[in-house]
Amino acid sequence: MGSFAISIVLLLSLFTQMHRSNAKSECDLFHGSWVIDDSYPLYESSVCPFIEKEFDCQKNGRPDKLYLKFRWQPIGCNLPRFNGEDFLRRLRGKSVLFVGDSLSLNQWQSLTCMLHTAVPNAKYTSVRIGDLSTFTFPSYDVKLMFSRNAFLVDTVSESIGRVLKLDSLEAGKLWKGTDILIFDTWHWWLHTGRKQPWDFIQEGNHTFEDMNRLVAFERGLKTWAKWVEDNVLPNKTRVFFQGVSPDHLNAAKWGQPGARFCEGQMLPVFGLKYPGGAHPAELMLERVLGAMSKPVYLLNITTLSQLRKEGHPSVYGHGGHRDMDCSHWCLPGVPDTWNMLLYAALIQN
Repeated sequence: MGSFAISIVLLLSLFTQMHRSNAKSECDLFHGSWVIDDSYPLYESSVCPFIEKEFDCQKNGRPDKLYLKFRWQPIGCNLPRFNGEDFLRRLRGKSVLFVGDSLSLNQWQSLTCMLHTAVPNAKYTSVRIGDLSTFTFPSYDVKLMFSRNAFLVDTVSESIGRVLKLDSLEAGKLWKGTDILIFDTWHWWLHTGRKQPWDFIQEGNHTFEDMNRLVAFERGLKTWAKWVEDNVLPNKTRVFFQGVSPDHLNAAKWGQPGARFCEGQMLPVFGLKYPGGAHPAELMLERVLGAMSKPVYLLNITTLSQLRKEGHPSVYGHGGHRDMDCSHWCLPGVPDTWNMLLYAALIQN
């Protein structure tokens, strides 16, 4: 490690110790900072033959490697070290289903890599049928599934065109009977133009050409929340929400207005808070979850991910094409921490 990195380690260690001394007795795993740890990353992308090309930043030519060395350090306690074999033993005979967009895919791929690295000799199968991908460890009888569903609520083709139905959720039929459900949605609610996968928004008898996207997001979330309230038995199914994964398209939010998106970023934002402030979609999500009676565990990954402006593929994603990706995350990388937090939640119970 170079002298520059060593200086960062010393500064971050001092910073962490100062705040640990003021820590509350009850630890918040989602409140902390990023520190350098030479034992990271938890795996190498080269040992994951099934990793998506757009997440494999090293293979796509990313020249720097310091971003691989950062570990999340909560204030006042430690995040349990991920133990893949223990994870599989605890989930023996169970199924895990990730439901969401490509950020959900990012986390699902991270988890499959982390587990495959932990038990490299264990046989696995990986099958994709339509929008459902299933990764199985037969010797542990564990299924890790990913269902691509960008809005959670339904998008259907009708005579007027493609309709995003804010109060309809037929996809929930697929979710029933799963032991662990992990949901994610946000990024596709912002798409316009050619990337927008609907022509109209519909709620009840009302059809709209468009509406405030945060309002639409809230109404869709409330439909999802009602599905959970009506269909989930907490003694049989545990429900998680991934939280809102932030992008880094506006460098002014972290104090570098002259930067070109996330390109060339090599260090996180150091400290406990993101200069750009709270994410409005995350605040909305927290309000919806807070009004529910059924338990949903929020993997509150937004702030810790906001601090990782250098964790995106940038020009080293999308299968090696030179366009800009400041939304998804390199693997190994930030989604590994999301899965460590998932693991911590599972072992706490």
